[in-house]
Parts: sequence; C-alpha cells; structure tokens
Amino acid sequence: MGVIMDESITISIQGMTCDGCSSRVKESLEFLDGVSDVNVSHESGIAIITHSGVEKEAMINEISKIGYTADGKTSNSNFDWSNMSTWKQSANNTKWCLIGCSIGEFGTLAYYSYSGITEGLTIGSNIWIMFAILPLINGLSTSVILETLLLMKGQMDFRNALSTAFGMSFISMLFMEISMEITDLLFTKGELGLNYFAIPLMLIVGFLTPWPYNYWRLEKYGVSCH
Repeated sequence: MGVIMDESITISIQGMTCDGCSSRVKESLEFLDGVSDVNVSHESGIAIITHSGVEKEAMINEISKIGYTADGKTSNSNFDWSNMSTWKQSANNTKWCLIGCSIGEFGTLAYYSYSGITEGLTIGSNIWIMFAILPLINGLSTSVILETLLLMKGQMDFRNALSTAFGMSFISMLFMEISMEITDLLFTKGELGLNYFAIPLMLIVGFLTPWPYNYWRLEKYGVSCH
C-alpha cells in the first residue's frame, strides 16, 4: 500500500481584512482531516495549506462556508438576517463608529456656529461646498483615529490597525457621515452650523444608516474588528 506524501496547495481568498479573518480561515482548514499545516495572510489574500490527500474542493468549501470567497467561489447558503447576536455585535461596532464620527462632525459644526465663519455664505457656492464637506472629512478622520486606537488596544500593530480601520469601517463611516450631514442641512436649510435640535436626529440617522451594512459584513465574514 502506497504512502500518501504531504503536498502544499495555495488558495486565493477574498474578503479577509484583519488578523481575525486569517485566524478564522486557518481554524476552518485545520478542521479537515489530512491537513497538517496552514498559513494564511489577509494582507496577500492567500492560504498555503500542507495536506495529505485532501481535495482542493473540500478546502474551498470550508472557506466559503464561513463567508469568504475562495478561488472565486462563494457559499450558496442563504444569508441570515435574523441572527440577534450579530445584530447586537454590529450595533456595538456601529456605536463606536458613531462616537468617532460625531467628534469631528459636531466639533466642526460647533466651531462654525461660535466663530461665525460661515455666516452669509451663498448656498451652493464653491466656498459653501468646501465648508459643507469639511465636517464630513473631519468626522471620517476622527472615526478612523478612534477605530485604529481601539484595534491597537486589542493588540494589533499600528499599520494593521490603520489598514483594518479603513478596510472594515470606512464605508460604514462614509454612509454615517453623509446621512448626518444631510440631516443637519435639512434642519438648518443650508446654513452651516450646529443646530442643537438636530443633534438627536442626526445621531439616530447616523446610527441606523450603516447598521444593516455592518450586520452584513459581520454575518458574512464572521469577524468583529473591535
């Protein structure tokens, strides 16, 4: 009876954004009988598997089952929107994103109100557009900073923490900031400044807008980056 020798295979994986993703893929592959070693890198998007007689299709199926795309193949299972634990975790992620965005957003709008720097600007003019976009940029910046610090607190190095904050959370932050900006401008009828009556609604809209997206990311890829 012949002895099956160990061999290595490389699989391309899409959807990994942090060390947690790499660990999840590694654990799922190590579960297969015949797999002796797994090295996964979310940065390069590849997994190198040392195995003895394991079909590549079985490895791809294991990876796709946890929500990632392996060699262009994804799981055919139906997406579940009713996982309450995922809704709870994604709400916590959204909360921290909202806190970060609010620091830059409200801080900039408060400065406009107290300094009077935006008074008398013609709505839609180039200078008005510049001042209208600035709170959004500042909100994104403070949110990225907060996300990065939280990830570093979780023992991630600065470079990976920063790239993860951008990769995992930037779209969520952008949805959040745009919705908050629109809400504020509707309350102030285009006047640039902080309207205290608008703050509660801005927070509610800012939270609800990206929450389903955050749930989808968490449920699909099975990871929480903070």
